[in-house]
Amino acid sequence: MRVLLLGGTWFLGKAVAADALARGWAVTTFTRGCSGPPPAGAVAVTGDRTSRRDLAALAEHGRWDAVVDTSASELAPRDVLAGARLLEPLAGTYVYVSTVNVYRGWPNEPLEDHSELLEAPADADADFGRLPPGWTGPDWYYGRQKAGAERAVRHAFGDGRSVILRPGVILGPDEYVGRLPWWLARAARGGTILGPGTPDRRIQPADVRDVASFALDRASAAEGGSFNITALGDETFGDFLNACVEVTGGRGVVEWVPDRLLLDAGVKQWTELPLWRTSAGVWAVDSSAARAAGLSTRPIRETVLDTWGWMESGGRPVAHPRWDEHGISPDVEAGLLTAARLASTQAGRASGG
Repeated sequence: MRVLLLGGTWFLGKAVAADALARGWAVTTFTRGCSGPPPAGAVAVTGDRTSRRDLAALAEHGRWDAVVDTSASELAPRDVLAGARLLEPLAGTYVYVSTVNVYRGWPNEPLEDHSELLEAPADADADFGRLPPGWTGPDWYYGRQKAGAERAVRHAFGDGRSVILRPGVILGPDEYVGRLPWWLARAARGGTILGPGTPDRRIQPADVRDVASFALDRASAAEGGSFNITALGDETFGDFLNACVEVTGGRGVVEWVPDRLLLDAGVKQWTELPLWRTSAGVWAVDSSAARAAGLSTRPIRETVLDTWGWMESGGRPVAHPRWDEHGISPDVEAGLLTAARLASTQAGRASGG
């Protein structure tokens, strides 16, 4: 099997490359050379996906059985379209890693593989979907850009040769966003740890290695389709934080603070307390189609343990601005915990407790 990876040196792309090489596949990577060394054993081609000249140079290395695209998160649909058109004569299947953000109902409604998508043309530029000044409605910019990119892939390769993967949250070793690493660092510090909301909130993050494996399985299947990719949702935020405490040495104790208090305090959902979000659909994404096609996801504890092992061994993520968006300071955490205890005491007195 000959596979071209658009990406291949960080997080999901790195996991895809490692898995493909372990399968004995012939791997070509195409990157800008800014996010780390190419994987040993791969043919590494350096170039910019927005450059026609660089794309033409890449084409000289074809032909491939499949393309796996993990690096288009910041590309406009028209750039994805240009690359897909050039690669179409040289590849069998195009696997495009999209996102659940392409759904109109995200994150407020439960989602299925056939939920309504946002609208965007295949040749949209980077300004398509930007919010006008003063806009107070939902921010669908990123989702529209990715929806346009999905359409671009299908326009070039057709439905039968296009595989669209729509992950929710991806965690695991080499994570560059900083969600799980922040919680692990916080747990390692010990003391009283603020648990957001309730411990029984169901969550669905998928391990990066499981997403990579499924992407390659669909590449080798040589048939089209679109798939949501999430864990089953049978584990909870409590399971997640308990695992973080356990693998880092058990020095912390989680104290749960109600959603309402956090919201009233202005804590930013999704970032200041990573993975905490109260929207009804955020952890209600159905991935039964992917499971029927072979998706398997490991327990959250395994993801937590292996990520901590990566951090302890000196692993460093690719530098990314999103890392700094995550987490709260110890002083803010302590203040929220104090406020929650006071509110609980006052509620107990009011009820005669």
